Amino acid sequence: MHHRRSREGGHLRPVHALIGRGFVTAAALGVAACLAALPAGAATSSSVSPASPASASPVVPVLDQDFADPDVMKVGGVYHAYATNAHGRNVQHATSTDLVRWKVDATDVLPVVGAWVTLDPPNHVWAPEVFDNGDGFTLQYTARDRAGGRQCIGAATSPSPGGPFRPAGDGPLVCTPEEGGAIDASSHTENGTRHLLWKSDGNCCGKDTWLHIQPVSWDGTRVTGEPVRLVKQDRPWEGGLVEAPTLVERDGRYVLLYSAGDYRTDAYATGWATADELTGPYVKADVPLMTTQTFAGAVAGPGGQDVVTGPDGKDRILFHGWSADRTRRVLYVAGLRFENGRPVVG
Repeated sequence: MHHRRSREGGHLRPVHALIGRGFVTAAALGVAACLAALPAGAATSSSVSPASPASASPVVPVLDQDFADPDVMKVGGVYHAYATNAHGRNVQHATSTDLVRWKVDATDVLPVVGAWVTLDPPNHVWAPEVFDNGDGFTLQYTARDRAGGRQCIGAATSPSPGGPFRPAGDGPLVCTPEEGGAIDASSHTENGTRHLLWKSDGNCCGKDTWLHIQPVSWDGTRVTGEPVRLVKQDRPWEGGLVEAPTLVERDGRYVLLYSAGDYRTDAYATGWATADELTGPYVKADVPLMTTQTFAGAVAGPGGQDVVTGPDGKDRILFHGWSADRTRRVLYVAGLRFENGRPVVG
């Protein structure tokens, strides 16, 4: 489904940066300068990825189970990853100390959703975003609003990154049925203000899909200002929609990473745009950052990306891609660097 990210206390938030037209070749993507691992085991609390960091490869999943729309943050020396519903859980959770070997939590970290949500079908909760709010942790999630039938963004809080998270407020955090709904929450902080990035879900109903940025309370449970539109679908490769914003700031520029296309297909891909100011204007690169082709077919439909600082202090990009049998979206990790504000994978 859809995604989003930017992280505090260990996560890096999506960054928009204004830069020329660069792109990553398949050769660059093949450089083993990133973390990865062999497939993980079953989805239980004792499930641990068996590979070691020495087996680094950007085209081998570090968690070989359904773990779509990954969101990652670091708390102390532990990375916490969250993902879209699967295995009977509204929100999945896994932990790692190196971004390579993962232990999957057998519990649902969001066992109860807000009263505004209709879970029909069950467990249809998507694209979690989790961050340290100073007094605990906030989880933002996408689910269907029972009143209007559109997907909207809600919030929940917990004293622990491992949950359980409990709903905050009586209604959704952002809900825009007139634009098709709101999905794919991601957080970015700057100068003491937290901002929510999100997508208007216009592809549900023949409307544009805009990525927005909007100020929210520090705990991310209330909006405090109006949204600003950043970019919409306007490139042929985007397949009629953009989603899953991630914002980071590098080299004095904002870099906005996003996913585009039909997530069910190999055409799903990750693009980027840059800006000199937080609210834009953002200028898109001519070609996407990650595609099935740039991975020479080894990773299908790379998207739902998030950025985090690795154990060595260097950036990593985590994302999902389809398994070889196309039954699940598995977790990958790769090195990420910025050249004059331009993202380069590998």
